[in-house]
Amino acid sequence: MVRFLIRLGVSLVLAALALGLAALLVPGMHLHWSGFLVAIIVFAAVQALIEWLVETLFHRGAPAVAGVAGLISTAVALLVASLGDGITFDGLAAWVLAAVIVWIITALAAWLSGKYLLPRIAPAKRA
Repeated sequence: MVRFLIRLGVSLVLAALALGLAALLVPGMHLHWSGFLVAIIVFAAVQALIEWLVETLFHRGAPAVAGVAGLISTAVALLVASLGDGITFDGLAAWVLAAVIVWIITALAAWLSGKYLLPRIAPAKRA
């Protein structure tokens, strides 16, 4: 349970960081602070749900499937999060570029946190 809560917290922080950096780097992406917290929660929840679904369907799939699924889940999560007031895009190019940037940031940061941070904070139980 502790590992789950830590992963949830890391996921929310990474979502906020990735969305913030993407908004700074992508000219057509706008974050509206009034709905930013909701956008972070919606983005993280939709991305986690889609990733879980892909892992369930492609249990032992190739790493390429996981990478493509991560990019697609990021794009869909951004689309769903943009239905509210927190995120807006000026066009398709801004949405695609934001999806790629957010995907790279979250994938890299999740890998690093899973490799270095999580084992130190909450070591896995040994059977």
